[in-house]
Amino acid sequence: MTPQEYCQDKAAKSGSSFYYSFLFLPANKRNAITALYAFCREVDDIVDNHTNADIARIKLNWWRSEVDRLFSENPAHPVAIALRPAISEFNLSKNYFLDIITGMEMDLSKSRYADFNELSDYCYHVASVVGILSAGIFGYGEEKTREYAVALGHALQLTNIIRDVGEDASRNRIYIPQSELEKFSVSEADILNGIETTQFYKLMAYQADRADKYYKQAMDLLPDSDRSRQLAGVIMANVYLGTLSKIKASGYRTLKKRISLSKLRKLWIAWITYRKEIKYTGQLQ
Repeated sequence: MTPQEYCQDKAAKSGSSFYYSFLFLPANKRNAITALYAFCREVDDIVDNHTNADIARIKLNWWRSEVDRLFSENPAHPVAIALRPAISEFNLSKNYFLDIITGMEMDLSKSRYADFNELSDYCYHVASVVGILSAGIFGYGEEKTREYAVALGHALQLTNIIRDVGEDASRNRIYIPQSELEKFSVSEADILNGIETTQFYKLMAYQADRADKYYKQAMDLLPDSDRSRQLAGVIMANVYLGTLSKIKASGYRTLKKRISLSKLRKLWIAWITYRKEIKYTGQLQ
């Protein structure tokens, strides 16, 4: 298996919505974004699959060293080898890869967030930085496109948090800010024990409203001159908006069941967005 095949296999097996946005890219960009996604999966899996935090930190530090090797042109891991052509072709910054590792490492020492400022910092490291790197691979000409990538990263991560609230609780992680739990009179015990209440539904609606605002902010920031090159990001947004719409339609019943779109639905959204270049309207057309 070649390094690129390894990355392709990693992306395909994940079932992530991101995979569907890669399908319509030219080969060089598709290979680069697939390798970037595989990198994110590798470091994220270290945190999710290891109960021993010390071992996870050792492995994340290995990846920090591997990033150093990647930028000195002698990486060892197949994902890093696959990333090597993209580093020079798209002028990707080493610091962003290190930021991603730092973001994943936050999950080893932090399972609660006092307020949205703390959560926003987490979203930046695990999602917005990925957005900036992705925007660089897709190509852009205006600086506002970087701001778009940061906002879109927040929107996507907030959608993940809403979708995965029950799954995260099973790992004793609660990403919803503690100040907002208190505001809506939702206890940690309710979330950890999968108890859905009227107040919980109101709390999740509040989270969804924030995510909607970030989607709108992102699309308002995206310059028309860069829209066609950033179409893969717009596909991501529309797929995730489809998930968020399904969550809303369920009445925010996310504690006991992970709500997601079928592969066929994701592919349809990706195709129709590609064909029509759907612009953000607050809902799918």
